[in-house]
Amino acid sequence: MADRKQTFTPEFRAEAVRLAQTSGRSRREVAADLGVGLSTLRNWIDGRREREMDNPPADRQEDMAAELKRLRRENEVLRQEREILKRATAFFAKEGSR
Repeated sequence: MADRKQTFTPEFRAEAVRLAQTSGRSRREVAADLGVGLSTLRNWIDGRREREMDNPPADRQEDMAAELKRLRRENEVLRQEREILKRATAFFAKEGSR
């Protein structure tokens, strides 16, 4: 009896990933119910995650743009604070040597 590689439609894969992420059941249970291997289901989930990171949906793009803007502001504040601390350290080191 020869092993035949089973193929699944993109719709089936998408539904399997959706079930695994939203059903509240373990991935193992979802995979068993659908008749696919656990590693196959994990690969599908990882594949969707990678595709969404490379090309996020429009609503997530807005969220990501807002988060990027927030992080850039925070970075600037941290740079300024670091610069102030450098100057204060140099000042007090100079004062301490007098």
